[in-house]
Amino acid sequence: MGKRQGVPAAQVGPGGGAVVLERRPTARRTLAGRGRGASAALRRTREALGTMLAPRDRLTWLNEASSRIGTTLDLEQTCQELADYAVPELADGAAVDVLDSILRGEQPVTPPAGRLPVTRAVAVSELPELDLEPDPVGDLSTRRSGSLVNPCLLEQRPVLVSRIEPHEYEMIAPTRNAALAMQRAGVHSYMAVPLVARGVFLGIADYVRAGTRPGFTRTDVSLAMELATKAAVYVDNARMYGRERQAVVSLQRSLLPRATPETPGLAVDTCYAPANEPQGVGGDWFDVVGLPGGRTALVVGDVMSHGMAAAATMGRLRAVARTLMNLDIAPERVLGRLDLAARDLEEDQVATCLVAVHDPVDRTYTLAAAGQVPPLVVDGRGNARYLEMPVGAPLGSGVIPYDAVELSAEEGDRLVLYTDGLIKTREDDLDHCLDLLRKRAGELLAGRMLGAEELVHAAPTGVHRFDEAVTVVSASCPGGDVLLRQWDLPGDGAAAGRARRLVREQLGRWRLEEMSDVTELVVSELVGNALRYGGGPGRLRLLRHSRLVVEVSDTGPDLPQIQHVSLNDEGGRGLQLVNLLCRRWGSCRTPLGKVVWAEQDIPLPAESD
Repeated sequence: MGKRQGVPAAQVGPGGGAVVLERRPTARRTLAGRGRGASAALRRTREALGTMLAPRDRLTWLNEASSRIGTTLDLEQTCQELADYAVPELADGAAVDVLDSILRGEQPVTPPAGRLPVTRAVAVSELPELDLEPDPVGDLSTRRSGSLVNPCLLEQRPVLVSRIEPHEYEMIAPTRNAALAMQRAGVHSYMAVPLVARGVFLGIADYVRAGTRPGFTRTDVSLAMELATKAAVYVDNARMYGRERQAVVSLQRSLLPRATPETPGLAVDTCYAPANEPQGVGGDWFDVVGLPGGRTALVVGDVMSHGMAAAATMGRLRAVARTLMNLDIAPERVLGRLDLAARDLEEDQVATCLVAVHDPVDRTYTLAAAGQVPPLVVDGRGNARYLEMPVGAPLGSGVIPYDAVELSAEEGDRLVLYTDGLIKTREDDLDHCLDLLRKRAGELLAGRMLGAEELVHAAPTGVHRFDEAVTVVSASCPGGDVLLRQWDLPGDGAAAGRARRLVREQLGRWRLEEMSDVTELVVSELVGNALRYGGGPGRLRLLRHSRLVVEVSDTGPDLPQIQHVSLNDEGGRGLQLVNLLCRRWGSCRTPLGKVVWAEQDIPLPAESD
């Protein structure tokens, strides 16, 4: 021991204190040496003390941490702020590792006894001249079985190595190369402290010192623990905030349509982007609903609230809207009934909404709005304009009725439906944002059919993004596997015969002759009901896509229903027959009356030998 400058002493403080590896000077060197040696030692001691924080400075430094750490509710950024704040006042290098389960949004759990929890490197900060090789940010942390930091992970106790011996570098560093880099940089002292908040173990923060700076002491461990206690609360706040945001976003996405139905004569592109801030998520939605006769309903809406309650309200309104649109394809009447439904919600929330119904035969949109921002029309040359239309009161306010407008869809025109999150900012007024969106939409959509996601990315909202739901549609003539025909029928007894003949001839052109018998029977029943109960048939529409759909319109107010009939009744079995022969059937109201439709599966072509 005579030639060693110190002896290692591994100590555990009472009650689970710090795990310490300290090198204490021997008694022979305590007062030994005078003259030049003593002066050099004293000078080095004074230089070392000059790099340490005085007690008053330590308190000031800890107080300032509250304004420098936790400036956002982003977990990764909070950890980086902790690492940056510790360098260089407390350490020359710092790293923060967080439990991988927490980063995945899972509930923190205690691992089995003796099993190291899996952590991931989240933040690193060091002086430029060190050039260390810590675990890359984002990668799983590397831990060896004999690592000196293991007590901090297993028992949540701080670890102090006041002076690192040569064989201990590999017990601290994640890899052999990292150990060599620590030695080259002159790292000589190490400590690690746990991050614990509200009884939840979140991860660890470890620190190193290098060069002529004195090694860590128990005082430094206490200071690091105080800093970790403050920072852990901010990290836990970010964790819970992130979990809340993820829960709302998951609920929001699960309530939005996962796939777009077939839309004859219409190309549809949709995009939903959640807000960056958790309190801004929830409430915006879009929907695309296939209606009888190849029509398509397009909906965008925004519940005027945020969070889980807004997402739940959105899901209820979307479900009600889908049901209403399958019963009534007049957008203004759908909004009127949605207003009544919104007033019945217990949350007492209001929402904006816009409904557009596209008819591929007339190539028109019928639109009605309830407090929603005006839709944008972009032609094939990139000229963009806002559609002038009456904007009714938001849903749930009790101010009805609503008015509808009709828009002709020219070839190459795109209709952009969106929520106000696409234009809303914290700095600019609404008119400026609308003008900016119009210009950007014209530039992005010029010569392009779709581009909802690109439009979201180019929105003027900036970094503080709000919830955004965007639908971009482009009308074209039905083609490919989608074919549509429509005829006007006479209002007398000749209508059934004419309808059967038209259907038979058209199915022959489509090479679906094997479906003629059933389809003629179905169309006879639908036309007969229109003559008997609807004041005479209006139009016959035949649509072939993945299935074959027959639709007959009339001016009658009552929707047909299957009736219970006895064996002696002479009528009342027509719809029962349609129900048995077809995949499904239904009816819905129109501005002039109603339509009744029936859908059949198209047989697959026979395989050739």
